[in-house]
Amino acid sequence: MHRFTIFAGVVAFAVALVTGVTLAEPPTPNRDGAVPNEWLTPSERSDFQQTPRYDETIAFCCRLAEASPLIRVTSFGISPLGRELPLVIVSKGGATPTEAHQRDRVVLLVQNGIHAGECDGKDGALMLLRDIATGKIEPSLFDSVVLLVIPIFNVDGHERFGPHSRINQNGPQEMGWRTTSRNLNLNRDYIKADAVETRAWLKLWNAWNPDFHVDTHTTDGGDWQYDVMLAWERNANAPAPVVDWMSRVVESELFDVLRKDGHLPVPYFDLVDGKAPSRGVVSGAFEPRFSTGYAALRNRPSILVESHMLKPYKTRVLAQYHVLHRVLELVAANADSLREVLRRADAADGELGQADESPQPVVLSLRPTDAATPFTMKGVAKRLEPSDISGAQRIIYDNAKPVDIESSWYKSVEVDQAAVAPFAYVIPPQWTEVIELVEAHGLRIERPAWPLTVDVEGYRLQDVKFAERPFEGRFRAQFHSEKFVERCTFPAGSAIVPVGQVGGRLAMHLLEPAAPDSFAAWGFFNTIFEQKEYADSYVLEALAQKMLDADAKLKEEFAAKVASDEKFAADPRARLHYFYQRSPFADVQLNLYPIFRIPRPPQNDATSR
Repeated sequence: MHRFTIFAGVVAFAVALVTGVTLAEPPTPNRDGAVPNEWLTPSERSDFQQTPRYDETIAFCCRLAEASPLIRVTSFGISPLGRELPLVIVSKGGATPTEAHQRDRVVLLVQNGIHAGECDGKDGALMLLRDIATGKIEPSLFDSVVLLVIPIFNVDGHERFGPHSRINQNGPQEMGWRTTSRNLNLNRDYIKADAVETRAWLKLWNAWNPDFHVDTHTTDGGDWQYDVMLAWERNANAPAPVVDWMSRVVESELFDVLRKDGHLPVPYFDLVDGKAPSRGVVSGAFEPRFSTGYAALRNRPSILVESHMLKPYKTRVLAQYHVLHRVLELVAANADSLREVLRRADAADGELGQADESPQPVVLSLRPTDAATPFTMKGVAKRLEPSDISGAQRIIYDNAKPVDIESSWYKSVEVDQAAVAPFAYVIPPQWTEVIELVEAHGLRIERPAWPLTVDVEGYRLQDVKFAERPFEGRFRAQFHSEKFVERCTFPAGSAIVPVGQVGGRLAMHLLEPAAPDSFAAWGFFNTIFEQKEYADSYVLEALAQKMLDADAKLKEEFAAKVASDEKFAADPRARLHYFYQRSPFADVQLNLYPIFRIPRPPQNDATSR
C-alpha cells in the first residue's frame, strides 16, 4: 500500500500552525461531553455550511492519527490525476489484514464520497473518527473490530469543486462532482472495473477481506419526512445466512436506535410515479455493478446509506454519523455470530459445481412482481400546477406540512435468470484482459502448461443488439444464448476458473453471458459478433447453385423461406448470404462465446498431459 508520508506530514503541520494545536496532544472531550473547539471537524466549524476540500480532509485525519494510537492514515492507490486514495485504519494492536484476521477481529469497511458531491457521509465519518480519537466512542469496541474508513473514494471528482455540482441538493455551499476525472460513475463499475479507482478498491478488498461494508450517499428523487434511507440485499442474490443475520441482528435494532437518536429512517425505495406517491413505492435487488450488489456476491453484508438531499446539511451529516456509529456498535456486539454466518456463506461457495446430482441453480438476476403490501408513507404536502415552461404539471412541495399518504410497497421479486454452477470455466489465453480482470476480482485461476482436452458446454449468442449510446463508457450488448455440448481442446496457458471457491457465485456473474453485468453484457467480447470474411455475389451465385443441385432438402428449405418471408425474398444479398452461412466457408466462431463450462468434475485426468 502507499503511505501518506511527506505529503501528510506537511499538510498536518500546516493545519497545526493555523489552529495552534500540537499534533501529539491527545484530544479529550470536555466534562459535559462536548468536543473542544480545536477538534471540531471542518464542517462543524462552519456550522455545517461547508465541507472540507481533499487536502483539508486528509490533514484532519492525520491530526487524529498523531493524537490517537488507535488511528493510522495510509492510502490504497493513486487516482488518474495523481492523488492518493486515502484510507484510515482504526485498530488496537495491529493494523494489517493478516493481524486483523489472526486476532479474530471483524473488519468493517466504510466508504464515503464514491459520488463526491454527496459529501454527507465524509463529514459524518470525520466526526466518528474524531469521537474515537477523543474516547467519546468506547475504545473497547475495537477489541473485536478493525474499522477501515475511506474518507473520499472519488478523489478527483471531489476536487471538481464548486457551488453548482448538485442541483438537487440542499447544501453545503460547495461540493465535488459525481463522476471521476474520466467521467465514470464508480458505483456502476464494480464488475467491469474500468476505473483506476475501482481496481485499487478491489485490491483493498482482496487484501482485507472485509466482514461488513457500508457505502454512504445522498438521495435524489422526491420529498418526504424521512431523513435517511437504508438498503441491503434481502433477496436470493445474497447468501441466505447473511440475509437472515441482517434481518435478525441489524434490522431489528438499527432502525429503533436511529429513531432514538432523533432520526426518521426508512428502508430505501423509489417512487412508482414521482408526482403521485399514493401509486406506490418500489424496492428490489441491486445488480453487482453497484457496491451493495457486489458485496453480496462476495458473501458480505453491505448497507447503502442515503441521507435525504433536501434536509439541512447538518441533519444529513448527523444522520450519517449516527448510522456509522450504531453500525459499529452492532458489529462489535455481534462479532462472533457475524463471523459464523460468513464462514457458512463462504463454505457454501466452496461446494458449488462439486456435486453430480442436479443442484439448486445460482440466481443471476431477479425481477419485480406485482405483489404489494400496504404502506403508509410519511410524506409532505404538495400540489401540482400547470407549467408554462415545460407544458407539464410541476410539483411544488411544502415540507413544513407533514402528511401521511396511504400507498403500496412493491418489494417482492422472483428469479429472472439462473444457471446451474459448472465445475469450472475455461478462458482461452488470448482473452488476456478478461483473465486479468477475473484475477483482479480475487478469484483463483489455474493455468495448465499443456493442452487441455475436455467435454464442455458452450454458448452461441444469437439476436445480438447493441445499445445506441454508450453507458459508462461501453456499448452494452443484448442477446439470446443457445447452449451446446462438445469435446474441445484448449491451448496451454488457458485459464481454468474453478467455481468451487469463495467467490464462486461472483465467477458465474462475470462469466455466464446471461448475467446482467457479465463481461459479455458489458461488451468485453463484442469482436465475436463481427464478420470478418465476405464473399462476392458472383462467387456466391455459383456456390449457391451447386449447393441446391446437391441437396434436395436445402432446396426445399430455401423455397419455403422465400415463400414465407417477404423481406428476405426481396433482399438479394440476404438470399445469397443464406447459402454462405450454410457453406463450409462460413466462420464457425462468429457469435461463439469464447468461454466454456466444464459442467462436472472430470472423472479422469483430463487436465494432465
